[in-house]
Amino acid sequence: MNEYQWAYSLVDSSRVSTFLISILLIVYGSFRSLNMEQEAKLKEKEARSTLLRDGEKSPQDTNNVQTLDTMQALCLPLGASVSLLVMFFFFDSMQMLFAVATAVVATVALAFLLLPMCQYIMRPCSNGQKISFGVCGRFTAAELASFALSLAIVCVWVLTGHWLLMDAMGMGLCVAFIAFVRLPSLKVSTLLLTGLLIYDVFWVFFSSYIFNANVMVKVATRPADNPVGAISRKLHITAQNEGPKLSLPGKLVFPSVHQQGHFSMLGLGDIVMPGLLLCFVLRYDAYKKAQLLSSIETGTLPPGSLPGTLPPPPLPLSLYRISYFHCSLIGYFLGLLTATVSSEVFKAAQPALLYLVPFTLLPLLLMAYLKGDLRRMWSEPFHSAPIVRHLDV
Repeated sequence: MNEYQWAYSLVDSSRVSTFLISILLIVYGSFRSLNMEQEAKLKEKEARSTLLRDGEKSPQDTNNVQTLDTMQALCLPLGASVSLLVMFFFFDSMQMLFAVATAVVATVALAFLLLPMCQYIMRPCSNGQKISFGVCGRFTAAELASFALSLAIVCVWVLTGHWLLMDAMGMGLCVAFIAFVRLPSLKVSTLLLTGLLIYDVFWVFFSSYIFNANVMVKVATRPADNPVGAISRKLHITAQNEGPKLSLPGKLVFPSVHQQGHFSMLGLGDIVMPGLLLCFVLRYDAYKKAQLLSSIETGTLPPGSLPGTLPPPPLPLSLYRISYFHCSLIGYFLGLLTATVSSEVFKAAQPALLYLVPFTLLPLLLMAYLKGDLRRMWSEPFHSAPIVRHLDV
């Protein structure tokens, strides 16, 4: 029975919750990013046409999205390593700063996650007009409601430290990061994920030989003092309950229904970083579809669509029906499944990116090569290729 205990653990409620929530966060964050991009392009097009009609200059890009370049992709694992060491060595003296900074960032991210729900609820009683708050800016009633709800959730988390509220904050961080940070090409994606794979493997498997402790696990599981208790001590206020220690939302935890006290844990980076890749391929799928529709409407065809213009190699029709996003999403599921099985079999913490990166990246590279898109996706995936005008003879 014990031999196959790992198989039974896969259907445990904590594992199933981890699988479902992580996949839903990636899918939702990716589509949220795609919608933001399409809305921004539409607004930019309308503003440009209006300004050009009035004889004014073209509008400047006011997009808040951060697109990573090659240097940032290479430096991100190094920056993450420095942050990990700072939290490992100086956590006791800086834990209050970590807790407050996390609470502030999580409040904004959770408000972003809750905004569509608030917009849907308040649509019948709100006209969408923005209310001015002086130097703070202008906000709609739905934006104010989502921020107030997010602030209330974070405050209750500070007072109770409940895992469910911590998970809600972590979900907001995941969706916001996937939506506002974008990868411009497959080259940058490969460099980033390869660097993070090396980072994850080193700090999980080899850090104990240098620092006499598993740095990654130590930082991920170390709780911080409650800011309420620290403030009351500073002000010499005696309180019967200073609040529980806070487990910072750098991970998602789900309790098991069958095993009391057993939690399944998945780091936010194991959701966000593969999520950035899936967001990139979803945007590319949408761009490619839009280009094809535009070619049909205007009577033009991309290279390879006409006889004698280097058509792609013959492939099974089913392969063309599978989008890059679906391919990568299936790979993420299989990678997460493999990581879960490995952790149960070896009874030790596993670097999830060791399994997630190959399972998502390698099938994507292979499919892009077979479809003839690899060169374009590698360097400039969102630049229009020269088109051939169809002539009726």
